[in-house]
Amino acid sequence: MLSVIVGYRGIWDWLLIGRQALGIGRLIVIAGPSGVGKSTIVREVLRQTGVFYSVSATTRKPRPGEIDGRDYFFVDRPAFEKMIAGEQLLEWAEVFGDYYGTPKKAVTEALSAGRTVILEIDIEGSRQVHQKRHEATFIFIGPPDKSELKRRLAGRGTESPETLERRFARANEEICTAAGSGIYNHMIVNDDLDRTIREVVDIVKEQTQK
Repeated sequence: MLSVIVGYRGIWDWLLIGRQALGIGRLIVIAGPSGVGKSTIVREVLRQTGVFYSVSATTRKPRPGEIDGRDYFFVDRPAFEKMIAGEQLLEWAEVFGDYYGTPKKAVTEALSAGRTVILEIDIEGSRQVHQKRHEATFIFIGPPDKSELKRRLAGRGTESPETLERRFARANEEICTAAGSGIYNHMIVNDDLDRTIREVVDIVKEQTQK
């Protein structure tokens, strides 16, 4: 059996190489409100699968520990608005005075090379991507409940009380919007981080094998 010869990880590598040779890429969108744990989940999914991660651009200032080009491409407003005008973004939105968006070129090139691509974006971004690439796989990550979401947002310690309340209100709106949108193939409640990671890893591998 092939699994005996190359082992489980070897099979996964073989599948990735095969897709790259054929130039058949898969786009997977992971969306959810702020504070739901998307970044933690995506980091572990990338570690376990080795798929391509699309780094977003933003005009907000870096938070402690964030690195330009790894966490975000940190740009000023004129540079971001130039990307908007040049239709260089797959999706974009302005959130609390800062722009966020997905550079189109890197995604297109990775898909054309047969890579599986993960986007980590918000609900508005996923709506825009769905309009352009409805064949993508859309995963919504939600909190166990409102109180836990508020606790997670406050636990980051990066916002003032006023900004925290605005983010919490926006998160509730996004959850309602996502629930009624009909665009998500999978809706996962992140009440157990390890289980959530396993579910997302399984989805990514399943899509890569198709």
